[in-house]
Amino acid sequence: MIAHIQGKLVEKTPTEVVIDCGGVGYHINISLHTYSLLPKTDFIKLFTYVQIKEDAHTLFGFVEKTEREIFKMMLSVSGIGASIARTMLSSLEPKQVIQAIASGDVATIQSVKGIGMKTAQRVIIELKDKVLKLYDLDEVSLVQNNTNKDEALSALEVLGFVRKTAEKVVEKIARENPEATVEFIIKQALKNL
Repeated sequence: MIAHIQGKLVEKTPTEVVIDCGGVGYHINISLHTYSLLPKTDFIKLFTYVQIKEDAHTLFGFVEKTEREIFKMMLSVSGIGASIARTMLSSLEPKQVIQAIASGDVATIQSVKGIGMKTAQRVIIELKDKVLKLYDLDEVSLVQNNTNKDEALSALEVLGFVRKTAEKVVEKIARENPEATVEFIIKQALKNL
């Protein structure tokens, strides 16, 4: 409906801004991440999302398109409303959200106020494929997976395998099985070495 708004920044708080656009002041809800990226100038542009409900039309603004896309994805998950999605983007950087979803990191998602264990699991189940398609995994280093890969590599070295050879095999296994446990990686590597 409204893709972006640009104009003079009239009011600014960590959770909302008012932008004067042609004499009309738009009240826009923002995350702390967007607040931290707002330019020092009076003239700004925010990518927006309009939420229409029976009792209100609410504007949400984002400095980055990526943040807006994550916000929209979060809203598609049952149990997550605009308030929780905004809290998530205030608590975590967009890259951290993408990383947590891609790596199946339930603890990080659950660390956001208002998200319990079941909702965190639902977020990962429902959004993991979308995130993996939309974002380049080279940009998103899967921290949990890296830990598992490192542990598996150490174990294989102890078993007498050359690190360079084992590294290639482990890398391939981890890429094909993003949620692989250390044991799974080692077993698969032993079959391929």
